[in-house]
Amino acid sequence: MTPPVQARTAHLDTFVRDHLPALAEQPDFLFTLPDLQYPDRLNATTAFVDSHVEAGRGERLCLISPFERWSYRDLQSRVDRIAQVLVERLGLIPGGRVLLRAPNTPTLAAAHLAVWKAGGVVVATMPLLRAKELAILIGKARIALALSDGRLLAELEKAREAAPLLERIVSFGHGPAESEGELERLMAEVSGEAFVPCDTAAEDPCLVGFTSGTSGEPKGTIHNHRDLLATCDSYGKHVLRATENDVFIGSPPLAFTFGLGGLLLFPLRAGAATVLLERATPDELLPAIARHHATICFTAPTAYRVMVTRLAEHGIPSLRIGVSAGETLPKPIWDAWHAATGIELMDGIGSTEMLHIFIASPQGGIRPGATGRVVPGYEAKVVDEAGSEVPPGTIGLLAVRGPTGCRYLADGRQKAYVRDGWNFTGDSYSMDEDGYFWYQARTDDMIVSSGYNIAGPEVEAALLTHPAVAECGVVGAPDPERGQVVKAYVVLRPDHAGDSVMTKALQDHVKAEIAPYKYPRAVAFVTNLPRTGTGKLQRFRLREIARTEGNPA
Repeated sequence: MTPPVQARTAHLDTFVRDHLPALAEQPDFLFTLPDLQYPDRLNATTAFVDSHVEAGRGERLCLISPFERWSYRDLQSRVDRIAQVLVERLGLIPGGRVLLRAPNTPTLAAAHLAVWKAGGVVVATMPLLRAKELAILIGKARIALALSDGRLLAELEKAREAAPLLERIVSFGHGPAESEGELERLMAEVSGEAFVPCDTAAEDPCLVGFTSGTSGEPKGTIHNHRDLLATCDSYGKHVLRATENDVFIGSPPLAFTFGLGGLLLFPLRAGAATVLLERATPDELLPAIARHHATICFTAPTAYRVMVTRLAEHGIPSLRIGVSAGETLPKPIWDAWHAATGIELMDGIGSTEMLHIFIASPQGGIRPGATGRVVPGYEAKVVDEAGSEVPPGTIGLLAVRGPTGCRYLADGRQKAYVRDGWNFTGDSYSMDEDGYFWYQARTDDMIVSSGYNIAGPEVEAALLTHPAVAECGVVGAPDPERGQVVKAYVVLRPDHAGDSVMTKALQDHVKAEIAPYKYPRAVAFVTNLPRTGTGKLQRFRLREIARTEGNPA
């Protein structure tokens, strides 16, 4: 069922609401699960923070970092001060967008919650994004205000030159007192009184999460206050099954919805604690699990593959749950981790469009190699190109619907993602007779490397700005460690040599143009690229070449 007519909005700045897809283009939303019944008026921060303090749990440990340990009462105090600053000093009105830019820190977490409490809309950004990428997001979401870790101001200042809509950038520190920025000074100046939450509707947008499609153009996915709770009360409650005694830890940035859910929403909804690490490579994550006695870990399959080889160096007896997402979890990694720890890794598939995981199985119900079964509160099916459901064991397109769903911000690609009320994720799957879903492949040009989604056309655009590049095509090449790596097939201009020096030059160039993790780890120099009669690049042929390691020249 689709929810009733939207309740009165609290938004005075209605830009996001005004640019929602037409109702006919939105998916069906399901709220049949008893846990998903919410009031018409809802502010997510009251559920994630204030409710715990009001219930007498204010002294429970909440946020942990290398510098700080905050209780729920500490978090509430900082959230209220930031919300005061946003409204009283920075002029934020309900519905206004606030760009957040920082590695995973308690202040970044508090900033998310403060923006929501004030009725604003969070647009979180990956710390590695460059000025060109930031400027696009600023323009698409029409962002006038940004809160940024002081160490990440340079690219944001460059972005403002190209996107003058961004009127104000306020910096904040990262732990020690000497690192405090303007935000901390403003927080000290306001009264610090309890901030009255904005009277938002449950359906008022509070988050625009940006993702990249196959065209390389970023798509803003709109989520409301109810969505934030719904993912906790479906996947979080019925699959993850966290308790207030858990300690969460992991590697995904809060700017990814995988990280937002796993390292902020799920722990806070359960009244648990969460460890926020600025750097969480496998070599750093494993000792951190041991040091903080973490019980639930969120990271990518490649990290589990590395960590399982280091377990002899770091005992992790506290860990009871490992969640894997971002890319499919290979059975050999599941088997190795289970043999070494006795823990059944929980695979799952989610998307920025759906906010978080919608297919996964709880421990005790896992079938190694399968993604899992549909999360309570959701429905999923495998269909053919015409949208007809296919028999068990048949490969087809994955379609899903539930309490969350795709709402692109003013983007014509809404019609491709949502068809007849169902969300089409761009994945090929089969489903067995027991309702377990088995991943097959992506159905578009997205490259998934170590859990990161990378659009090939975006990398191509960066390469083409190098003076030596005449043409290029970028696809994902199979890799045993990362799942896929970005591979570029490059046609050079005359008088340029395709050697190791040029390879490094092109890689460095891409790192300077866009987020460094998107650079091509493999470069092949060719004399021509496969194209159609009308001149369109045939990426499927490049993918075939990459799979067989043939010579495309």
